[in-house]
Amino acid sequence: MSFDALIIGGGAAGLSCALVLGSAKDKVFAKDKTIAIITHQKTSHLQNALFNNVLGLQPGTLGSSILENGKNQLKDLYPHINQIDKEKVIAVEKYSDGFIVNTNKNTYQSKIVVIAVGYTNLMTINGLKSYIEPHPRAVKEKDRIWLKNTDHLIERNLYVAGTLAGWRSQFSMACGSGSHVATDILTLWNAGKHTKVHDKI
Repeated sequence: MSFDALIIGGGAAGLSCALVLGSAKDKVFAKDKTIAIITHQKTSHLQNALFNNVLGLQPGTLGSSILENGKNQLKDLYPHINQIDKEKVIAVEKYSDGFIVNTNKNTYQSKIVVIAVGYTNLMTINGLKSYIEPHPRAVKEKDRIWLKNTDHLIERNLYVAGTLAGWRSQFSMACGSGSHVATDILTLWNAGKHTKVHDKI
C-alpha cells in the first residue's frame, strides 16, 4: 500500500499527529491525502502511566486507557485514517519518491514518514541508526536516545515526534510534539502557507 503520510507509533505523539491530520479532512489541500498510522503500542510508556497533572484529563486517568480510547477516537472521528494494528516496523528505507517501510508482516510506501516511537535504546528500526544520539534532556543513567533533528525534521519528508525528537517524557509535551509535526505536514501540503486546524462551536 502507498500513502501520502505514514505515522509509526501509536502513543501520545503518534495518535496526536494522526488526530490533527485527520481533522483537516475537509481542507482542499488535505482531502485527497492518504494517511495511515502503525499503532504498535506494546512498548509505549503510557502502558503503566497514571495522570494527575495534565490539563483536561480527569485525575487518576490511566495511560493504558488513553492508548485504547485514542485509537477509538481516531476511528470514530476520522475513519479515513488507516490504522495498521499488530505490526512492528523493522526498517525505513529512502527511495526516489519517499520511503519504504517494512514491518514484520508487510511493506508500505509513503511520501512522508513520522517516527513517533519511544526513546529507549531498544529502538531497533533499521535505516534510522545513523541519526541516533544520546538524548539531550534525559539523565545519562537511563541511556535514552533521540533522532537528531531540526524542529522535528530529520531530513526532507522524514519527521520525528515525542520523546524520540528530544523532548522530555511528559504526556502533554509528547502530544504537543505530535500536533506540531502534523501542522508542519499540513503547511507543506498547503503550499507552504502556515496551517492549523481548529474546531469551533
